[in-house]
Amino acid sequence: MRLPFVNWLSKARDKPTNSLFGSAYSFFFGSTSSGKTVNERTSMQTTAVYACVRILSETLASLPLHTYKYTGNGKEKAIDHQLYYLLHDEPNPEMTSFVFRETLMSHLLLWGNAYAQIIRDGRGRVLALYPLLPDKVAVDRDSKGQIYYQYQKDTGTERLSSDEVLHIPGLGFDGLIGYSPIAMAKNAIGMAIATEEYGAKFFANGANPGGVLEHPGVVKDPARVRESWNAVYQGSSNAHRVAVLEEGMKFQSIGIPPEQAQFIATRKFQLNEIARIFRIPPHMIGDLEKSSFSNIEQQSLEFVKYTLDPWVVRWEQAMQRALLLPTEKRDYFVKFNVDGLLRGDYQSRMNGYSVGRQNGWLSSNDIRELENLNRIPEELGGDLYLINGNMTKLADAGAFAGANTGAKEDGKLE
Repeated sequence: MRLPFVNWLSKARDKPTNSLFGSAYSFFFGSTSSGKTVNERTSMQTTAVYACVRILSETLASLPLHTYKYTGNGKEKAIDHQLYYLLHDEPNPEMTSFVFRETLMSHLLLWGNAYAQIIRDGRGRVLALYPLLPDKVAVDRDSKGQIYYQYQKDTGTERLSSDEVLHIPGLGFDGLIGYSPIAMAKNAIGMAIATEEYGAKFFANGANPGGVLEHPGVVKDPARVRESWNAVYQGSSNAHRVAVLEEGMKFQSIGIPPEQAQFIATRKFQLNEIARIFRIPPHMIGDLEKSSFSNIEQQSLEFVKYTLDPWVVRWEQAMQRALLLPTEKRDYFVKFNVDGLLRGDYQSRMNGYSVGRQNGWLSSNDIRELENLNRIPEELGGDLYLINGNMTKLADAGAFAGANTGAKEDGKLE
């Protein structure tokens, strides 16, 4: 007789409710309150979105990525493992590791999911990784509760098992499929697109040299006057030209309308709004209004800790789950190296190394490896750990002096 709890465990989980192909993502993408259509491609035409996606994609792609093996003394690079070369250098014959990671990271930022097909040999080892377009991938469960992926190709639909797909999901509600940051903030991005389009049309159609024309009588053919005026003064290339007035017409200067005066402020606000979506410091996308030499380094460190590091952990855990064989997961792991982004200036690093060297927890070779320098041979003392000779335990305080005093009394010391 089964217990109720066991019966519940044996049931297949419900399939994801959003297990549909790319066209169904219009549930998130599409029209906005500003009237502009926002999707993963139109959003990239906004400079702030393009800058944020490029910064995160290129930064993660440029980080050193290594496969490690646990050892008795810690860890060492598993250079002989087949994953080391694939992840560090060339995941497939068509692209480098940088391009592969940059592509998948851009998918993750725009669609909320990144997929790559895993090519394995007969023993289950990974031979190659190929990116899959997220808008053509659907996630579903079969009758036994097993997850599988459907990829929509030009020639039809291909079904892939969970062992054949590297899936890196973003923030989501079911733990299986991530939701697109672009879709979740489409109104903010739509407003940015609208203000950018408004500014472009304003300069393209502007026929206002800073005022209006007043005629003392009735204009018989206002269309002709308007067309002649536009022919000379319309467009930003004709701004500030000298106007020649006839028939008693007067030019009266006017101020900038309030909606135009607020245009720049609106664009600046949307810049920060989009930076907030991706948690990017504004100075990294060109907004230096609130940055200075005193705080810009701290903001860069916060970018690594609070923005980049969560993405790095998503990548590491997804790769370890999907790419390592069950028998390897206890012995191997995949790790990005972000130490280079956390390095301080030269003087700060040297002061830190000096403290570690004098207190015995850094050797010369430890420091040289951190600075990407060649090791000193062991016979020359490169692996020695040293401490200051004037430091001793509190319980031994005075012991050396007492020993010297006793030696003097015995006549052993002069």
